[in-house]
Amino acid sequence: MTAAVINRLGLYARLVRLDKPIGTLLLLWPTLWALWAAGQGSPPVPILLIFVAGTFLMRAAGCAINDYFDRDFDRHVQRTQARVLTTGLIKPKEALFVAASLAFIAFALVLLLNRLTIQLSFVALVLAATYPLMKRLFSVPQAYLGIAFGFGIPMAFAAITDSVPVVAWVFLLANIFWTVAYDTEYAMVDRDDDIKLGLKTAAITFGRFDVAAIGICYGLAIALLAYAGSLMGWGLAYLGGLFVAAGIAVTHLRWIRRRDRVACFRAFRHNNWFGAAVFAGIVLQYIVA
Repeated sequence: MTAAVINRLGLYARLVRLDKPIGTLLLLWPTLWALWAAGQGSPPVPILLIFVAGTFLMRAAGCAINDYFDRDFDRHVQRTQARVLTTGLIKPKEALFVAASLAFIAFALVLLLNRLTIQLSFVALVLAATYPLMKRLFSVPQAYLGIAFGFGIPMAFAAITDSVPVVAWVFLLANIFWTVAYDTEYAMVDRDDDIKLGLKTAAITFGRFDVAAIGICYGLAIALLAYAGSLMGWGLAYLGGLFVAAGIAVTHLRWIRRRDRVACFRAFRHNNWFGAAVFAGIVLQYIVA
């Protein structure tokens, strides 16, 4: 393999954020919640591997298509000025090729699953492909991201049970509120730049009530997760996981109260532990049951 090829692959790796796994983790945790719930604590290993691989592939594809749509905006935002597409290190058509290739591989994996899951995968693809446009159209695009990031939930139930029960939609709704919370923290980092560019984000829409809105969204996410647990018949072990997650959310609210950019970004990244706490509660529930 020549040095030029290795360098190109390195640029593609930066395009799809291989060096920044937080996005993959935030996408993966809700999928794992659903896989463990649908599989009653023991999801089939082949399905588990397909969803883990698909999560990685679709998050990578989403990064590439996001950078394609935002390439003219990113050069004006402090945090994104050095992205490989914005700086011209790769061409827009290359980003599209990378996104399409990754999405194709992910779809090939989905074809190993049942018909309902395959049908739902088309919805997931549309959500992932159109999310980058939402910050131009909607005042709270983070809610749309929550649907896109959480659509692995109904797909997981479909793959294991060949149905999408009410609890799956409750989990998805909880994920929407959680996503609005953590992605608003993320948007607070770029708020000044986004205002200048005329983009729409929850951080701008909520204005001086941003911290309060994030707190409400965390609270609704916890409440909906508790309701989902009651529908599943889960008990104290799961509630313990939610208690830890709630404590993490309160910590984030303390960090962001002064709206410091570094603190807001820290809170966003720390949401990995919120998702992990919920998952730990689910796993422990089946261990002690």
